[in-house]
Amino acid sequence: MTSIISDKRLNVIPLSEPAIIGNEWKYIKECLDTGWVSSVGSYVNRFEKMVAEYVGCKYGIAVVNGTSALHLSLLVCDVKSGDEVIVPALTFVATANVVKYCGADPVFIDCDQETLCLDVKKLKRFLEMECIRKNDGYTYNKASDRRVKAVMAVHNFGHPVEMDNLIEICQQYNIDIIEDATESLGSEHKGQKTGSFGKLACLSFNGNKIITSGGGGMVVTNDGRLAEKVRHLSTQAKNDSIEYDHNEIGYNYRLTNIQAAMGVAQMEGLDTFVEIKRKNAFRYKKLFSNMNGIELLWEKPWVKSNFWFYTVTVSTVHKKALIDYLHSENIQVRPLWKPIHTLRMYKDCQAFRVESALNIYDTALNLPCSIGIKKEEIDFTVEKIKSFFSSRG
Repeated sequence: MTSIISDKRLNVIPLSEPAIIGNEWKYIKECLDTGWVSSVGSYVNRFEKMVAEYVGCKYGIAVVNGTSALHLSLLVCDVKSGDEVIVPALTFVATANVVKYCGADPVFIDCDQETLCLDVKKLKRFLEMECIRKNDGYTYNKASDRRVKAVMAVHNFGHPVEMDNLIEICQQYNIDIIEDATESLGSEHKGQKTGSFGKLACLSFNGNKIITSGGGGMVVTNDGRLAEKVRHLSTQAKNDSIEYDHNEIGYNYRLTNIQAAMGVAQMEGLDTFVEIKRKNAFRYKKLFSNMNGIELLWEKPWVKSNFWFYTVTVSTVHKKALIDYLHSENIQVRPLWKPIHTLRMYKDCQAFRVESALNIYDTALNLPCSIGIKKEEIDFTVEKIKSFFSSRG
């Protein structure tokens, strides 16, 4: 067994680990050699430019993580106390937390059963049934009389949201779209890169993302005024290049040059990483094709997913047992996030007809998906899953 295990030290097939195979050491050494290690330096500028151009936006502002990118995006869209923001019930909790950072409240909408992304049809029904356009041209929740300010469009596990219909709906109801593209760098919706649709979009370069700077995130946008505002807030709202003059409450959210150097090296390999992720997804798909009891969730014809994570569904009665069994075989897998509206701190928030998210949580798990995973490790993982189901008739 150990002959096919990726991490000999831990003796496991990891869920997701970064691929450090390019110029990372060279660029970081340059930062150390020159002393440009903090939040100013050529690599910060280079990283911002590379990412913005790749996504198809004019501006990029590098920040410390994806959560700070989301927070800043809400702030510059003037989300504040008394507002509401549409958040998918199935996503990482940070997407909801940043709404509360601003003093606003999330309203949770169900996910699509097949894409795991925001159910755009249910969002439309919510706006038609539960909201009203007032004379000021804005949309308000009938129950709370609060303005619905924005929608967080989360491209879960790399699969894009149905953006054309979402854009049409949000234009009709005068609601801003903020893309949570933290998992979807390299994915496309009808040939257009995710991150280029919203008023702003947010990226993450955490250690398990398709590229990493060890941490880090970025806001991308085509709006120069918003980009300037994000940059200003991310640097403690310092209003003078010399004097310590600050004109509003700001945040220490800037990325370091060292991290940006790593990000630049990773960006140089991004297209290759996406190709590998997709190739491995097709291998999983082929191996699961004639297997009962498990389904690999797949991309829709109108998207090209980066397949950041590979997600399968099994029956509710098998999910926990399968996870435990694979862990016992030194194969790292994980359950999906608990639907956010079920968490203690969000139980009092409005949730509109959330059904699919609950079912997905009960049945879905993520499989090993490292860029460096070997064919033999994929085969071994699937073999063990087949063994699990065979033992249960």
